[in-house]
Amino acid sequence: MMAPTAPSQGTDRRSGRAAVFMLDDDGAVLEYADAEPALTGWSAGEVRGRRMADLAVAPARWEEHLRRGGTVAFCATLRCQDGSEAEVAVEAVRLPAESEARLLVFASPVTGSHVEDEGLAHALLAQDRVGVVMYDADLAITRTNLTPERPELNRPRVERVRVGARLQDFLLAEDAAAIEDRLRQVLASGEALTGWEHPARRLGAAGTERTASVSAFRLTDPHGRILGVTAVLADVEEPALTRQRFALLHAAAGRLGQSLDVTRNAQELTAVLVPELADLAAVDLTDEVLSGDDLREFFVGMEARRVAVSPSSEAWPANAYKLGDVVHGGKGEAVAFREGTTILVSDVAAWRAGRVPHDSPWDTGQMHDADLLRLMFPGETASAVYVPLFARGNLLGVLDAWRNPGRAPFTAGDVSLIEEIASRGSLSLDNARRYVRERRTTEVLQRSLLPPPVVHMAAVQTSGAYAPARTAAGAGGCWYDVVRLSGVRTAFVVGKVAGHGIHAAGAMGRLRSAVQTLADLDPPPEEMLSHLDDIVLHMGEDENEQEPPAPGSLSDATCLYATYDPITGQCLVATAGRLAAAVVRAGSATVDEIRLHPGPPLGDGTQPFETAELLLQPGDILALCSTQLNFEHMRDGVRAAAAQGDMSVTGLTDHVLARLRDDPRHEDQALLLAHVERIPPARTAFWQLPADPTLVARARELVTDQLAEWDLDDMAFSTELIVSELVTNAIRYARGPVGVRLVNDHRLVCEVSDPSQSQPYLRRARLSDEGGRGLFLIAQFCHRWGSRYTPNGKTIWTEQLLDSG
Repeated sequence: MMAPTAPSQGTDRRSGRAAVFMLDDDGAVLEYADAEPALTGWSAGEVRGRRMADLAVAPARWEEHLRRGGTVAFCATLRCQDGSEAEVAVEAVRLPAESEARLLVFASPVTGSHVEDEGLAHALLAQDRVGVVMYDADLAITRTNLTPERPELNRPRVERVRVGARLQDFLLAEDAAAIEDRLRQVLASGEALTGWEHPARRLGAAGTERTASVSAFRLTDPHGRILGVTAVLADVEEPALTRQRFALLHAAAGRLGQSLDVTRNAQELTAVLVPELADLAAVDLTDEVLSGDDLREFFVGMEARRVAVSPSSEAWPANAYKLGDVVHGGKGEAVAFREGTTILVSDVAAWRAGRVPHDSPWDTGQMHDADLLRLMFPGETASAVYVPLFARGNLLGVLDAWRNPGRAPFTAGDVSLIEEIASRGSLSLDNARRYVRERRTTEVLQRSLLPPPVVHMAAVQTSGAYAPARTAAGAGGCWYDVVRLSGVRTAFVVGKVAGHGIHAAGAMGRLRSAVQTLADLDPPPEEMLSHLDDIVLHMGEDENEQEPPAPGSLSDATCLYATYDPITGQCLVATAGRLAAAVVRAGSATVDEIRLHPGPPLGDGTQPFETAELLLQPGDILALCSTQLNFEHMRDGVRAAAAQGDMSVTGLTDHVLARLRDDPRHEDQALLLAHVERIPPARTAFWQLPADPTLVARARELVTDQLAEWDLDDMAFSTELIVSELVTNAIRYARGPVGVRLVNDHRLVCEVSDPSQSQPYLRRARLSDEGGRGLFLIAQFCHRWGSRYTPNGKTIWTEQLLDSG
């Protein structure tokens, strides 16, 4: 600790160049003597007879000091004969009354330390954080920064305490006397006073307690003569409460709103209050807040759910509502909460004894209501506060706080602080509610753009799963799809669009629509991705022109497209971007990853795509994953499913989803599992006919016989017409071998293939046309029809619904 230093020689106010003035009662100069070299430059003749105030730069301040009487010392500025100014240290000595000269004034140059001393005094008196009072030897105030309104602690000043005032002019007499007594001890002993606390109650403010911390030290001149005492005062009545208030508000600002989870925000709100402000705290919220729905007007009997309590359940009163309990407010509190009124019960014991205040929301008839007591006064609580949680004009619920016996009851100051914390908590809760609503809207949109989780098609059962990200970003652009292709084949698709939220869901929907549209053309997987690449490239050009750019973009989208033929077991897979595909072999728990040849993401347009081919056996499960992380969970899910003997496609999906839910993933995930079978050969038929018009009748015969074998005689007429028309067109226009295939699955599929690349089109024939009505008739008899290109030409296909399908 540094010891105080002794005053330096620079503190001497006179350095041998002093000017001496003798003044009369009016302050006029009777005699004047200046040192050599001259301090002011005035001669005695020029100064004699002039008022001393006329020689000072600040006349009013000069006269103020001289009127004090006795010996005074101060700093002043004198005007010099050449127009300059001189900073001087002044000592004024009052002369005997019988003398003609009444005042002897010494003015000496001020050294650098004197300027610093004066600057320090000015800075202390100019600030308003603490009160500074300078007294003379009689404890009359000479300089201060206090105001009469707040004498114990300075505030923005309206009117200064007048010079010459005493403490009893604005403090209660007993407080002023006690403070002055301590100041006299400092004045007499020279021992500094530090941090002495005493009431400093202002006159005219009865009932207002105020305590000041007083520190004081004696003032002396360079010769050791006592000039007075300086006191520094600070308000200490509420520092602890103020510090607690700031600490709690700071804690609330740091803890509330850090999460977008409603329950966590409610728990943080109670944790801020306990134990600093309350012994028990709870938050009750309406179901709309928890579900993210629009809020309803609060009404009597409306249900709320207790979602947070502090302290933990171990210390929670046994008779109080616990976490998850549904509470119903009565009429009194419901009306008060709806109007935004905080309910303060300072003395619960008095209320229970029937002494209900006139402003209470309850009447004496309710003091034995067991449900009301359990809700409002659990355990042995002694005082309680109930604050309605309002945000943006909507009532979300109620914040309850209780204090136990042995602790001071809640005061109006406590209520104000709790209300401020509750206001912050209400905003964080409403933000979380709105986030829940927006996230749910996005997820509903996302899921509405996906196919049903379980899809049954020809020899295929699929199970899809989507898991949103476990972050505030929520739903993203991962997706899957199952598309029915011609010839009982099926397409499986998984993909991912960059971004999160509703824009990403919209972009995903656009990409899925493009896939379904292109699937009607039935291109092979590599051509499908090439078409998608072109579409995304063009869409990207439109997105680049948007200002600002949309947060959900098709740029860098990934897509895996696979087709499966249940007649041959052939599976073709191509991927744009790095997505995972695997096969769970029938009768085993092994997962074999498919070696793909990933192309660039969609929209790159620089490289072609490659197709991988594999043969799936009956009972195999094809797994398509939006990320490699899914593949790892796939392995774990298969092991768990095998251990439980549940290797169904839906059971396997559930096991993988369970692992996804436990994973703190930052991205959403999509998974598509397809359990594949084969269509038995007995349910398919194929004939190849030469291009001979006379064989059209033979084709009708073959088809009729096959339908009879399948017990589908009722389908014979329509199928004969379809085959006759398609075979005739193939022979007439393609001039090559014609292939005819029938497939009896859930639908009756008829395919006619020829070597021509020209596609047929449907038109409405005019009355004068001799032909052109064949395809129109076919369209009327079948459920769906279309054509697809093949390596050797084209295939025209039709589907007819069976009575059982």
